[in-house]
Amino acid sequence: MLKIYNTLTSKLEEFKSRKKNEVDMYVCGPTVYNYIHIGNARPIIFFDTVRRYLEYKGYKVNYVQNFTDIDDKMINKANEEGKSVKEIAEKFIGEYFKDTKPLNIKESTTKHPKATEYIGKMIKLVKELQEKGYAYESNGDVYFDVFSDKEYGKLSHQKVEDLISGARIEVNENKKNPLDFTLWKKAKENEPKWNSPWGEGRPGWHLECSVMSMDEFGETFDIHGGGQDLIFPHHENEIAQSECSTGKKFANYWMHNGYINIKGEKMSKSKGNFFLLREILEKYNGRILRFFVLSSHYRKPIEFSEDELKMAKTGLERIETFMKRIKLLINNPIENMEQSENKYLKEQLVIFKDKFEDGMDNDFNSSKSLGAIFELIKDLNKFLDKESNPEIYKNDLNEIYNLIKTILEDVFGVELELETKIEDNLTNELVELLLEIRFKAKNMKNWELADTIRNRLKKLNIVLKDGKDKTTWEIQN
Repeated sequence: MLKIYNTLTSKLEEFKSRKKNEVDMYVCGPTVYNYIHIGNARPIIFFDTVRRYLEYKGYKVNYVQNFTDIDDKMINKANEEGKSVKEIAEKFIGEYFKDTKPLNIKESTTKHPKATEYIGKMIKLVKELQEKGYAYESNGDVYFDVFSDKEYGKLSHQKVEDLISGARIEVNENKKNPLDFTLWKKAKENEPKWNSPWGEGRPGWHLECSVMSMDEFGETFDIHGGGQDLIFPHHENEIAQSECSTGKKFANYWMHNGYINIKGEKMSKSKGNFFLLREILEKYNGRILRFFVLSSHYRKPIEFSEDELKMAKTGLERIETFMKRIKLLINNPIENMEQSENKYLKEQLVIFKDKFEDGMDNDFNSSKSLGAIFELIKDLNKFLDKESNPEIYKNDLNEIYNLIKTILEDVFGVELELETKIEDNLTNELVELLLEIRFKAKNMKNWELADTIRNRLKKLNIVLKDGKDKTTWEIQN
């Protein structure tokens, strides 16, 4: 049974989709005025993994991630570069796809609406709010009156009065209350504008996501996701304007990922303590970055550093080394033997699958599920070391191999490097030849030569394990 921590209720809740075997999921995307940084990549990776696990569970997932292509930051960037806002948007949307391609996001089944494509529907929503008494016009701007919404603050779990007293908001004489947020902005010189009942202007940021998500899914949908920093005010304001307009619940489950920190501080462009995604991908490929992000529970902060990335790389390579070991056994011809079934391997397969699903069913705990893979590897390496002819269990090993591959590649979206290269084949042949020589040396009681072969191979990270009837080897990274 899948359970999700719902920010709205602060509880772990059983997930029930509105439509049978189908999930509608909206994730707030970037404002496309610059290249994305590693902090932006966390929700992109995590919510793509949520989508993948829901598909693993048998759901059809309708996945939407927007682009904000009209905003103060967009306008400032356009003015700095002497370009139009549209040109800036087109440039950085293109760069977004270049930067995220190595992350293996399921773009073929993702919709990417742009805010500027929905201006007419945004104006319609503002008019409805004004007619119902939730919004007011002031000198060409239109604001949402937060005191008109008795439930305002329910997502961030704060009262309006407390929010106002703690808010750092510039004084605006056009507003009734300092916390009232902008639905429609009066046009200024040299910025994009559209005609409206209140004069020329453009939509407010919060309005955009409400309209895009409801246009895609209707007045109520299943999952709304985004970073922790969006809880207030963005998602709080989305709920207010959407529910006051429709009179219905906006999203049933609200999910928010934690920050990526550098030396304990949230990574952000405003603080200047950030790394662009493309900078990281110059040194570490996307599968390592994806593995790094999923190695922590999504609601916890991640400390970003070179050491942490190296640890993720080592962990992923450990899995790949084990997978290659199994593949060699599966491909190894059996001479004068019949294949057998092994009760222990079958039990381990069931236990591992249960642990993996238990982790993911418990609020998408990818860290716990990845831990189950490492437990399995540890136990099976011990099993393979003591077996004289492990290749006779080819069918059981193949099932384990395929399940691990499915989980990592299809669910976690981490592409594995499992192809044996020409130099790998050469290594295999040379090691096997040395083992033959060592075997003969031991029979001749030439212990010095046998130990020399073992020690020289160990320096090359090739570790020998002497069994009762056979010596096995593995590469340790």
